Amino acid sequence: MTAAVPYRRVLLKVSGEALMGGGQYGVDVATTDRIAGEVRDALAADVEVCMVIGGGNIFRGLSGAANGMDRASADYMGMLATVMNAIAMQNALERQDIQTRVLSAIPMTSVCEPYIRRRAMRHMEKGRVVIFAAGTGNPFFTTDTAAALRATEMNCDALLKGTNVDGIYSSDPKSDPKATRYDSLTYMEVLSKDLKVMDASAISLSRENDIPIIVFSIQEMGGFLGALRGDGAHTIVK
Repeated sequence: MTAAVPYRRVLLKVSGEALMGGGQYGVDVATTDRIAGEVRDALAADVEVCMVIGGGNIFRGLSGAANGMDRASADYMGMLATVMNAIAMQNALERQDIQTRVLSAIPMTSVCEPYIRRRAMRHMEKGRVVIFAAGTGNPFFTTDTAAALRATEMNCDALLKGTNVDGIYSSDPKSDPKATRYDSLTYMEVLSKDLKVMDASAISLSRENDIPIIVFSIQEMGGFLGALRGDGAHTIVK
């Protein structure tokens, strides 16, 4: 018997790098289609889904600042990259007949709706997938923080972070073969161990609002629904 999903409404945070597929940059259409299929499966399990997508596959503000750009300008460029990714994901979802709305924290009404909390709530109540773009609309905040903020504003039951690894490890599993995966952690353990799964402000915001964070591999087929049901490899922070 398949395990029931204990969450009614969730936010799925996907890194921009996850959209690249096997490429070095940009958006791989087959990958966005596969992720859209993961969202479709969650909707079929009566879970309301909203999303935040990073922009690292196109431009990363911190990297731009490190190369000499003004940090605020670099962050705004990164926010615009997330709008491009959100439109790509909207297109993939709509090809699977899933009603989707992109709401941007930076108004650009020619391509998407401005972020208004009550409008976003109404879209979700109607069963639409809402993709929150342009981060918080402010520089110096990551899309992880934006995900924690929107999950709080939407009264989500959980925040799921889809990455290229299947949970939180003691160190980078790509460079350290002895790295061990945690099944569960507390918010304070993530902060005290300085685990780089999300920035401290995102962890703190989730902790203050009692929103569990579930980290899983978005590259694994069925990983999203499996993590929602508590199956498969993942780490939960609560």
